[in-house]
Amino acid sequence: MHWTKKGLIFKPDHNFDWMVSHAQVPIVEKTDKDRLRIYFGTRNLQNQTSTAFIDVEVGYPQNILHLQDQPVLPIGNLGCFDDSGAMPSWIVNFNEKKYLYYTGWNVGSTVPYRNSIGISISENNGASFIRLYDGPILDRTPTEPYFCGSPCILIENDRWRMWYLSGIEWKIHAGNPEPYYHIKYAESTDGIHWKREGRVCVDFKTPNEGGIARPSVLKDGKTYRMWYSYRGGIDYRTNRSHSYRIGYAESQDGLEWVRKDDEVGITISERGWDSEMIAYPFVIDINDRRYMFYNGNGFGKSGIGYAVLEE
Repeated sequence: MHWTKKGLIFKPDHNFDWMVSHAQVPIVEKTDKDRLRIYFGTRNLQNQTSTAFIDVEVGYPQNILHLQDQPVLPIGNLGCFDDSGAMPSWIVNFNEKKYLYYTGWNVGSTVPYRNSIGISISENNGASFIRLYDGPILDRTPTEPYFCGSPCILIENDRWRMWYLSGIEWKIHAGNPEPYYHIKYAESTDGIHWKREGRVCVDFKTPNEGGIARPSVLKDGKTYRMWYSYRGGIDYRTNRSHSYRIGYAESQDGLEWVRKDDEVGITISERGWDSEMIAYPFVIDINDRRYMFYNGNGFGKSGIGYAVLEE
């Protein structure tokens, strides 16, 4: 693969009191022949994440046609699993409704945060979303005791298939807790109640790898293709995690995956908004071209950009 970067689309900069910084984890839909909608997570001054969107021009996403002036999904009620953040991850169109799956954030004490997966629904074509439940649909379990998030969902033959981030441990480095996580798999018959059997789809390739997140899955014929973020372990010179890069894997059944990170065809730039990190890819086919929308430096603090796959 070879991706040609087309540049930055949007970076929040104190646009509203709930949109001060960050445009994290983009989700992209084509809403009509001329317009794309990009959903993303954005932060307020308290570092709490709400879900927002912009509408952009098909073929030239740097042309922003509309910026929503209210969050389409705000933070949850005090004490709920998402009272510190509701970060979008995936949208499923089903029965003329939109189901937004999102990562809920709680601030922690012994560790910085705890994540779970929630679901909300829109009956007005994505202009706003209402939570189906105040609680999560995927959370910690006896066999997955840490955290989960970043779901990607496809429906195949009435079977809902989910690939999601699953935490496996926290480790203390230089006095600070660091999370470790990889990608697991779940199934459902209704998109709400999920069966998890602990199947790992994309695992660490070296002992030094620390995190694999935000899967984005497409099916080409009989081949499943997944793009994701991955990072190394701790850089002991700085006592900080190595920054994200975008990886790639293939599968014939969606269960057994082969990592092919060397074939992904995109990496950080020499300078600019994505020169330190590229993360949270979302891959979509638009008008016979394949696009990747992704975040750059600072986990989305520098904004959302895109690239196009060259034939």
